[in-house]
Amino acid sequence: MNSGGNSTHLSVLETVEAHFPDQKRLVQRLFYVNEAFHSMCEDLAAAIDALAHVERLPDNLREMRRQEYAALVDALLKEMREALAQSKIVMLKPPDARPKSP
Repeated sequence: MNSGGNSTHLSVLETVEAHFPDQKRLVQRLFYVNEAFHSMCEDLAAAIDALAHVERLPDNLREMRRQEYAALVDALLKEMREALAQSKIVMLKPPDARPKSP
């Protein structure tokens, strides 16, 4: 990560929130408490940035890299949608199978 620290966190978070505007609070919560989700957010921001700069690549690599980065963005967004949906599921404690002692 660069020396921007907190500003880098904010730009990564803002990037993800832009893709999930109806779930901003949940995105924020997962971003700060779920390491795997946080990592996906950083990967998404990096892939989007790479896709935005694909025009700088040599002609012979440009289209191949554009497809790779676009596929990576799609895959990350799908994985993040699944993580958001899973986080909404409330796990109820199963009933205690052991008999209660008198």
